[in-house]
Amino acid sequence: MPKHTILLVDDEVAIRDMLSVALEAADFNVLKAENAQQAHAMIIDHQPDLALLDWMMPGTTGLELLRRLKRDELTAKIPVIMLTAKAEEDSKISGLDAGADDYLPKPFSPRELISRVKAVLRRVGREDLQEPITVGELLLDPLGHRVSISGQPINLGPTEYRLLQFFLTHQERVYSRGQILDYVWGGNVYLDERTVDVHIRRLRKAISVAGHENYVQTVRGAGYRFSVQLQNG
Repeated sequence: MPKHTILLVDDEVAIRDMLSVALEAADFNVLKAENAQQAHAMIIDHQPDLALLDWMMPGTTGLELLRRLKRDELTAKIPVIMLTAKAEEDSKISGLDAGADDYLPKPFSPRELISRVKAVLRRVGREDLQEPITVGELLLDPLGHRVSISGQPINLGPTEYRLLQFFLTHQERVYSRGQILDYVWGGNVYLDERTVDVHIRRLRKAISVAGHENYVQTVRGAGYRFSVQLQNG
């Protein structure tokens, strides 16, 4: 089973260092961010399995970032544990109401934190994202990083692979070129939106077996959609 990746967001270096040592000792991969802006870019780029989010940070607070994540369907399912010195019941309710999966008031022991992280990961079942995805005769295997159609391997470049994985995990919804750029290329990358069109063409060509290229549909004036339903017009 691959290691889970945890994003640790806290503006205090000492806390980040202490908790990252504990998490790595518990066999987690750790990403670290010191503010909400950095954290949001890392979430888009790396899609961590869970975020540990400090409430009180300069600028955008952890609670404001949490609300932003939960408003966006592409980040809404990433579980979040709030870390805060605010132990009052009203603060805890505010965090949970905003979509936090758990709430840990400071000070806490690293052992308790690890226990809470494991409990949330068990509850949300993020391991399901490692299951193969099948549409028609097309199969994407995330663990093997392989794509095949009717059992025949399909050679995709790394960008086309990420693009196909994005579409397969977000079917039947229209996404703008800007949204696709953010979630396939990453929040820190600045590219022309026509880059998306180029890679869409490459992806369609690569999966043009038994009509599978027709699943990647252009929606005029809006962007692209992956759908198994035939497009009108």
